[in-house]
Formats: sequence, C-alpha cells, structure tokens
Amino acid sequence: MKISDITSFLESLAPLAYQEDYDNSGLIVGQPDHEVQQTLISLDCTEEVVDEAIAKGCQLIISHHPIVFKGLKRFNGRTYVERVVEKAIRHNIALYAIHTNLDNVTGGVNKRICDVLGLKNSHILSPKQNLLKKLVTYVPTAQAEVVRGALFKAGAGNIGNYSECSFNSEGTGTFKGNEHSDPFVGLPGEQHHEAEIKIETIYPANLESKILMALFLAHPYEEVAYDLYPVTNAYNQVGSGMIGELEIPLPEQEFLRHVKYSLKAQVIRHTELRGRPIRKVAVCGGSGGFLLKQAIASGADIFITADYKYHEFFDAERKIVIADVGHFESEQFTQHLLYEIIRKKFPNFAVRLTEINTNPIKYFI
Repeated sequence: MKISDITSFLESLAPLAYQEDYDNSGLIVGQPDHEVQQTLISLDCTEEVVDEAIAKGCQLIISHHPIVFKGLKRFNGRTYVERVVEKAIRHNIALYAIHTNLDNVTGGVNKRICDVLGLKNSHILSPKQNLLKKLVTYVPTAQAEVVRGALFKAGAGNIGNYSECSFNSEGTGTFKGNEHSDPFVGLPGEQHHEAEIKIETIYPANLESKILMALFLAHPYEEVAYDLYPVTNAYNQVGSGMIGELEIPLPEQEFLRHVKYSLKAQVIRHTELRGRPIRKVAVCGGSGGFLLKQAIASGADIFITADYKYHEFFDAERKIVIADVGHFESEQFTQHLLYEIIRKKFPNFAVRLTEINTNPIKYFI
C-alpha cells in the first residue's frame, strides 16, 4: 500500500483545508508514493515513538500533533524536534500529522470526547465561515439530470443531514459559434436558442477543482457557462469544539467525578461550582480557551477543555463552570479514533497503536 492511499483517505474525512493557519498537518516526512506495510498511531511523535516504530517495523507514523510546527533552520540534533526528524529520515520512516483538521470535523476529536462522556445530540460549537461556495451552471434540459448527478457524486449539494440539494429553474439560453466552433446544438454562424435548466448548488470550497472537473466532463457544451460565488454562511459540519447533552442531568460534583473517571484525568482544575445540575456540556480537545464566549452563549453548564491559565479562569464569572482536564487527557482517545477508522477502511493493513504514554506532564499526588 502506498502512503498516499492512507493519507488521501484521511484527508477525505478531515481535509487539510480545514486546519488552522498556525497548524502543519499533512505529510511532514516521506514521499506519497512510497510503499508501507505497517503504520504506528500515536498522539505525539516523540523519539521514543520513532524507536517503537523502528522496533515494530512500521514505515509510517500517524500522529495527532505535528512534530514540526514551523521551519527548522538546523539539523544538528540539538532539539527533540530535530532528533525526531533526523531519526525518521535515517530509518526511512514517514511522518504524517492530522491535527486541527481532525479537531474541526463532526466525526473528529471532539465527537470522540462527547461519545466517551455519553453526550447526546452533539454538534459543532463554533461553526466556521467562508468554507462554502455556490456553483451556478446552465444545461440543456435533456442533459440536466446527468450533470446534476455528476456534481452530487463529486461532493456538491450537501447541507447538514441532506444530500443532492440544488435549485433548478427553466429558461432560454442563446449563443452563436464562430467558424472554429463545434456546437453541441445549432450551427456555427447562426444564433441558437436552447431550452435550458439553471442549476444552483452549494459545495465545500476545497472540492472546487474536483467539482469543476465533474461539470466539464458531464456537460455537453463545448464551452460551459458557469458562475462561482463565495458563500459566507456558517458551515455547520466544520468548526471548533462541540456541545452535547446528558440524557439525565447530574449534580456538578457527580458529573466531575464522571469526567475524571471517563477521561482518566489525574486532576481537574475548575472554577467555582454554581450549585446547578449539569445538562448541556461544551467540549474542546486541547487548548480551547478561545471558545469560552461561544460556550457561554450556547447555554452550556460546563466547558471541558485544557491549558487554562490562572487569570483566564476569572472569565467564567459564574456564567459557566470551566473544567481543565489536561491537554493529553482531553485528546488521548484520538489515537483510538484513528486506529478504528483506518482499520475499518483497510482491514488487511497492519495498524498498530503506540504502547508509549507521550504525556509530558506528570502528577505528584
């Protein structure tokens, strides 16, 4: 199996276009066309994880966190990042990261946290904008169904729980080809009037080249008339954090015990309890403090995330309970998520979970 077979599948679920600007998801070390027999899944890519991959004969490490976030100017082994990259290259091990793009999709990191906590009706807390576009094209009536089908197959027309969404209106198109034209209908040099269907459909911007190729291949005209428009609507299937509900509300301390047990947290740092039952729960794996306002606006009773600083806890102002469970603790199930989806897609491919706990934080209790 080629590396690109695996990475293309992962990017179909969590496109690289959905990662944050500061991120560095994707293939960091290695060539897409290289063959692999085994892959190792880990939350972090550390020297110990690379050693584990070498010992187990894995040619690819898939981690949640990228080992490289910014450019490296030297490769002399002075930092753990340089040593990891050097060792991976020396032993012909490819490194791939699937970070905030996996955070930002509905079936990703935060959905797994919701599932572990037993939350129902979970959905994106802060949907992203400017990820959608609209395609408008004009097709002869007899060929409209074929063109629509091609666009839908390429990924257009999906809105929430609905697929194959489009708006269609009838009209008349006119055109006159010159002496070099080869029109599908009509004759060169003569103005032609054709009954056409105007098809409008929405699509994720990252699929634009694929959708346009489908349009050009399915459309009968020599010159395809189409318009592309930016859409500023929030894309509810992509964004930061999630919010869900408990089937039965729990007292605050009982819910915190549930969180501590479920997320295997050594300790939970939290703001003052409000004496109210917990029903609506907002979550964000990793550093989620930037979502506090959205968590409060959503009516959440508690916000579970990590990496909160001392003064940031004051921002709760008794409007919500902030619960910091730890960065590793909030994302530890990501490696299990990746293991499951890769095994399901490639059942005959050897996928291994790391046996190394990469949490750099230790607790004295």
